[in-house]
Amino acid sequence: MKTCHQFDTVRAEYEREIGFMLAHSERHAGRPAAKSSAKQAASAKQRMARALNSHVGRCPECG
Repeated sequence: MKTCHQFDTVRAEYEREIGFMLAHSERHAGRPAAKSSAKQAASAKQRMARALNSHVGRCPECG
């Protein structure tokens, strides 16, 4: 599937954010902050999927 520059940019931003949260979770393993960060990362993955799905639906270059 061919995607546009904006799709790649949005995806990269979400993946960067998710990476930060997962790294924080690993650094603080066993603490409440780790659990919270892991939950936020899972939520961000869902938001990314939703955002990219709606982008593909609207973008003439991606569709």
